[in-house]
Amino acid sequence: MKPFLILQLRSLDAAADNEFEAFLKYGKLDKSDVHRVRMESESFADIDAADYAGIIVGGGPANVSDEEDTKPDDQRRFEQELDQLYAQIFEKDIPYLGSCYGLGSLMRYAGGTVSREKYAEKVGHTKVFLTDEGKEDPLLRGLEVPFNAFCGHKEACQDIPKGAVLLATSENCLVQIIRFKDNIYATQFHCELDALGIARRIRFYRHHGYFKPDEAGRLIEHTRDVKAEHSHAILRRFVEKYGSLE
Repeated sequence: MKPFLILQLRSLDAAADNEFEAFLKYGKLDKSDVHRVRMESESFADIDAADYAGIIVGGGPANVSDEEDTKPDDQRRFEQELDQLYAQIFEKDIPYLGSCYGLGSLMRYAGGTVSREKYAEKVGHTKVFLTDEGKEDPLLRGLEVPFNAFCGHKEACQDIPKGAVLLATSENCLVQIIRFKDNIYATQFHCELDALGIARRIRFYRHHGYFKPDEAGRLIEHTRDVKAEHSHAILRRFVEKYGSLE
């Protein structure tokens, strides 16, 4: 089997490791099944997307909609490299699953508008509703709706670009799941997160502007008993579907 490529952009080691472990856990992957890249610290410009069963891009504190001259050098570099990778993915319809930043960066490449104007969601959980197209999508078919998912993002997609199919939405956010072509997916929510994971992430990013630092305890308590097994199923199904094609 070809490995899956997991691209991350979290400079805080503990947060990056926790996210990586969650991708492995809910994707039912072993470390030997994946190639992990920390985009903020290493180049991936020479990667051939066709060498992988699928590509997973996680979230992080970067925002694609920030002014270019305010972005750190590493972000400008990995966004350029991502665009090169997206060109390969779209040309060959290579399996892709983006989460949060992995959605925003994909949508920007595809001509969508990503900004802080509307649809941002506070750190916590949301109810995700499938569209008619989502209910028929092979990766989502049969999921109970609405389902819980963990979220938290300062920017969001403002529209549906040409060539995209809206698969899921929520009360406060237009785009929760999108698909391009047959195999290119992205979710605004974090399909790898569970209650323990979001508690850790709240602690990791309590001073990063997602919420007031003194709200951390309340947010953790608010998400303590939330189950997100159906959002985890999307990650597992992605791995099962595309890992079995070899």
